Amino acid sequence: MQAETATAVQTKILELVQSILAQNVTANRVKPDTRLADAGLTSMEMVNLMLGVEAAFDLTLPQSDITPENFTSVETIERLVLRRQQLQAA
Repeated sequence: MQAETATAVQTKILELVQSILAQNVTANRVKPDTRLADAGLTSMEMVNLMLGVEAAFDLTLPQSDITPENFTSVETIERLVLRRQQLQAA
């Protein structure tokens, strides 16, 4: 599998976050550096986001990568996805 560009990864993650937030009454506009908790994502929505990221990028995230630090913002998720893609490509 060929690794996607950082821009494509970020765009996909932004779409996932926006789709989850669209179901939330307090939906906010999210930028790459917006803290997802500040944008209104609940813990259950974070789980849905993590599952969505795995499905969208055909990844299985190891338990060690499922941390609050890796799911703070679109940028932190993007770094995680790109790192996992590089490991899979190696």
